[in-house]
Amino acid sequence: MSDNEVLVVASKIKAYIKDKGDMKTSANVLEVLSDRLRALCDRAIESARSDGRKTVLDRDFS
Repeated sequence: MSDNEVLVVASKIKAYIKDKGDMKTSANVLEVLSDRLRALCDRAIESARSDGRKTVLDRDFS
């Protein structure tokens, strides 16, 4: 998996924004969201590692 791969389901994000705000979604939004998700996941991985676990838990995202 490459570091610039989109991690979100484009159709779901676009539908949510359309339904919630009656707006369209720029393609760049998907890249930004994916970057933020990668950063969140990286922090969660480090949290699990520092606790000596090999499983990322929901609490690791706090």
